[in-house]
Amino acid sequence: MIRIAPPALTSALALAACAPAGDMPQGPGEPPAAYMALGTEPGWTLEITPSRLNYDGDYGETKIMVPNPGARAVANGEHYVTDRLKVEVTRGECSDGMSDRRYRDTVTVVADGKTVKGCGGGILPPTELAGTNWSFVSIGGVPVAADRPTALAFEADRLSGSAGCNRFSGGYSLADGTLTAGPLMATKMACPGAGMTQENAFFALMRGPVSLTFPTDGTLILTGSDGQTTVLKRVI
Repeated sequence: MIRIAPPALTSALALAACAPAGDMPQGPGEPPAAYMALGTEPGWTLEITPSRLNYDGDYGETKIMVPNPGARAVANGEHYVTDRLKVEVTRGECSDGMSDRRYRDTVTVVADGKTVKGCGGGILPPTELAGTNWSFVSIGGVPVAADRPTALAFEADRLSGSAGCNRFSGGYSLADGTLTAGPLMATKMACPGAGMTQENAFFALMRGPVSLTFPTDGTLILTGSDGQTTVLKRVI
């Protein structure tokens, strides 16, 4: 076993505003490329871009694509009205009903006369870290190796995971906006290729203060005092 010095993690739970944008894809932590909404029972998704509304309903059996008529502002939200689709976006915290993930808006869609309800807009930060699970997207600005499983899990008073090679674990505490983790313990397995490189970069990051931000795309970004970052995505 190897012992890693306990880092002090400074918690800065930041939430950026979310608004419909263009059709270009975005990376983790960047503003959404389009407004997205979804619902369950039956499963459906809605994408709103500047040029169109794309609805996929009834678990994929119903597909409607219509030109975007433009948003009509209403109290606490906006409406989109076309012959086949009517969309009501209302500002107000919403749960997707399948997990503890929370969204900024409540969304009602009437598709060919059938009404469904769900959530949309920016993903809100978790109310607490305990009970959340994440996988690594990038470490130090470098995408993680696709062939190496990664994970970071927070329990009531412990965190554990793998950054691509060894398993690590340790205690953590959160008080007054500061997360303090460690001492962290890791196994001593040697891994070929990128797995060991990305793990070393992550351990180096965690030796110093790390700020936490939660962009509205549902990612978690850890940023060290030197500006190096680790990006993680939520695992449902």
